[in-house]
Amino acid sequence: MPVPGPSPAQSSLPAAAARFGTHGHGRGTDAVTGGKPALPTGPALPFGPAARPFHPVSAPAPVPEALPVPGEGPGGDAVAEPARATAAATATPNPALERIMRGPSGVGTEGLFFTPRQAPSAAPPEPAAAPDVPAPRPAAGGRPIPGLYHHPVPEPDPARVEEVSRRIKRWAVDEVEAYPPEWEDQFDGFSVGRYMVACHPDAPTVDHLMIATRLMVAENVVDDCYCEDHGGSPVGLGGRLLLAHTALDPVHTTAEYQSEWAQSLLSDAPRRSYRSAMEYFTRAATPSQVDRYRHDMARLHMGYLAEAAWAETKYVPEVSEYLAMRQFNNFRPCPTITDTVGGYELPADLHAMPAMQRVIALAGNATTISNDLYSYTKELDSPGLHLNLPVVIAAREGLSDKEAYLKAVEIHNDLMHAFEAAAAELAVSCPDPRVVRFLRGVAVWVDGNHYWHQSNTYRYSLPDFW
Repeated sequence: MPVPGPSPAQSSLPAAAARFGTHGHGRGTDAVTGGKPALPTGPALPFGPAARPFHPVSAPAPVPEALPVPGEGPGGDAVAEPARATAAATATPNPALERIMRGPSGVGTEGLFFTPRQAPSAAPPEPAAAPDVPAPRPAAGGRPIPGLYHHPVPEPDPARVEEVSRRIKRWAVDEVEAYPPEWEDQFDGFSVGRYMVACHPDAPTVDHLMIATRLMVAENVVDDCYCEDHGGSPVGLGGRLLLAHTALDPVHTTAEYQSEWAQSLLSDAPRRSYRSAMEYFTRAATPSQVDRYRHDMARLHMGYLAEAAWAETKYVPEVSEYLAMRQFNNFRPCPTITDTVGGYELPADLHAMPAMQRVIALAGNATTISNDLYSYTKELDSPGLHLNLPVVIAAREGLSDKEAYLKAVEIHNDLMHAFEAAAAELAVSCPDPRVVRFLRGVAVWVDGNHYWHQSNTYRYSLPDFW
């Protein structure tokens, strides 16, 4: 598969990285691990002046074992290594910055890289779809929003897309009964297998990919059934969300009422989906990773409630208020589990650093505004007033629909540049290999999320503003 070309817009990262380039730390033993043998650094961040084509060493890295996920068949496949486009350097690289950001170079580190696949001499045979589950839809075309800052990504591994699509449909339809037959076309059109493979190309196995895929589907079941498309309503949403959240954060009550609560988790599709997806996730994650996810889901639910309150009172928020709401009602729970899906852990103290929290927040904010832009026409066609950033800008700042949309594109781009600058600064100021690896995973998730929005023409179409 050929490596895609450079991003259509130049990142603002070089200037930010230059400011921190003189503070790089070495990779010696004591600097990072306090006397223990140093871990190899993670792959270089996919942006910035030190981004370079990777040159893997000849010795292969061991393939991580598959997670023991019950009911999912044999454990997974080898590490996928898709190529990723990088921004061209526009500043003189700093040696300290390059040393931190270029990633590992020693024997045994090959498996950490996203190296380009070699074009096969003959096309591999198409994987056979399971007899009871149709093959996933092929990748749609689509075009990116003109002027939107993003990084192209390779097409997701089709074999993984096929397998994830097969497993997730079986889970959603048979295991948790999340979707009735009449919603099947919408489930297929969501293309969640392609979505998650694009966002997590470093997942060691399909079992790891399924962790993220179940959680993604469960979140969408809650959104559809409680908030929007399939019977959702702002009226009474708080009570429904609180009870659903107990599927993620268990209730500890008296024996008299414990069984009644446990039975309530099976009472509707959102709670069944949350309960099952969380059980699989908890088996694979550390307690710290599980608690982190619960916290981010509470943030998400608080964002849902703010939007619902505005809908009930017919309030159009100020642009600043809308952007604040979107920091909570956004994609944050998805990239925050990138280490679990990657088969490692970013320790709690590193995840909790204010600089890391800023990076994760900016990633969630940028991807959520991207969703506002791609779903703009879809939401205009829905009943009532559906808030998104262009709609709020037009109402509050007196701009035309086109002017408001183009301003929202600029806001997205500003958030993306801020995200990349913050990630580069953190990689230099805290060159722990787990930090660098996590930052790269979040950046790849951001790019995969854009790819899915751009390519999913079943759900999205662009306004005629150009």
